[in-house]
Amino acid sequence: MPRTDLSALPIALSPLDGRYRAVVAPLIDHLSEAALNRARLRVEVEWLIHLTDGGVLPGAPRLSESERAHLRGLVNAFGAEDIAELADIEAVTHHDVKAVEYLLKRRLDAVPASVASAGPGPSVLPALHEIVHIFCTSEDINNLAYALTIRSAVEGVWLPAARGLVEDLTALAREQARTPMLSRTHGQPATPTTLGKEMAVLAHRLARQARRVEGAQYLGKINGATGTYGAHVVAVPGADWEAVARSFVEGLGLTWNPLTTQIESHDWQAELYSDVARFNRIAHNLATDVWTYISLGYFRQRLSAQGSTGSSTMPHKVNPIRFENGEANLEISCALLETLAATLVTSRLQRDLTDSTTQRNVGVALGHSLLAIDNIRRGLAGLDVDRARLEADLDAAWEVLGEPVQQAMRAAAVAGARGMADPYERLKELTRGKRVTPEAMREFISGLGMPDDVEARLLALTPAAYTGLAAHLVSHLDEE
Repeated sequence: MPRTDLSALPIALSPLDGRYRAVVAPLIDHLSEAALNRARLRVEVEWLIHLTDGGVLPGAPRLSESERAHLRGLVNAFGAEDIAELADIEAVTHHDVKAVEYLLKRRLDAVPASVASAGPGPSVLPALHEIVHIFCTSEDINNLAYALTIRSAVEGVWLPAARGLVEDLTALAREQARTPMLSRTHGQPATPTTLGKEMAVLAHRLARQARRVEGAQYLGKINGATGTYGAHVVAVPGADWEAVARSFVEGLGLTWNPLTTQIESHDWQAELYSDVARFNRIAHNLATDVWTYISLGYFRQRLSAQGSTGSSTMPHKVNPIRFENGEANLEISCALLETLAATLVTSRLQRDLTDSTTQRNVGVALGHSLLAIDNIRRGLAGLDVDRARLEADLDAAWEVLGEPVQQAMRAAAVAGARGMADPYERLKELTRGKRVTPEAMREFISGLGMPDDVEARLLALTPAAYTGLAAHLVSHLDEE
């Protein structure tokens, strides 16, 4: 196709806006450029209302309920026409925040007659041009807008998905709490566990990180060009500007940062992105572990009613693509999140614009994480446990009982039993590099001269029964 013909087609450069758009679409309402501009408009509107309601500016009119509702309605109704008009204004201003300021002033001029003032006569809104954006640098608007949009994206979209993954994994852990499974430390057969306990470990880790994200603080400031309230104090010296700023920021549901340069320092963002990245890393561990369990045959992938294609040439295959997709997207998300966390904490002297470009990628970073979580959840939902395969692996690994036999010999020796010398070396000779049969293990136990109760306990032991408190440990998930 000639390149000139591509511009007429809805072809996306990013896979998040193309192939995977349906999964990440909920983030658009929070972290798109349009959502950012709506949040900027909200901050400008609320600042205008805050200053007039609080009587901060001598001579400023008080707004009526109708006027306040009209202003807030501009934010709620922000849509396609506003987005297009804003783009036209920005094409002239070459400044995104200034374009929002001018858009709001246009809307003040166009207030309908139905909007009533607090006193006689028409609405006072058209006369408020000079209060719009007063005492503000663009970063006063931006830092608050980003805090609002990032908070709403995390709390409204990312966290519900993350909690959903924890819930799915927790349900699997409880269901398989008593299903014995051969462990593999360093990839080698090791002390048995249960499938549920291993899933519980990952669920517990993910839940802990999700709680850290739930506890995130979203900071904001509105203190002028270098964070000194310099223009504020000169223009209106009688106002308590710190109190005005604090009440405004907290009124938006954010945490007030009292000490900043021109920018809010973005440390809270670095903290948040590090916590999300850590959740991602644990989810990546989950994906690789489940992938490995599938390769071992412990999980079977359930075929959908519509069928599923694995290899384009090998018809027998059903590939664990959900977990592989999850891995890849988590890696991309972590790379972006860690870059954001590393770069946003630094700004040259009182201000540089590196954060302006960087923050525009927050949606991409969370989008890849959201996509990965969705894939892993879908992958988990399509698994069945192959108990026969788990049992076969356990029954072929009687050498793992060398550990409890050795420890029982040690405990018996401490209790005064004779003939328990060199337990580690004796079990090493029996088991290392060898496939031990049930008969060989029981013969060894019977020849030790153990106290009768200890010998009976060991003779009754099998790899499948050697799971310790694994099943009980899953119940700790109930404490979270």
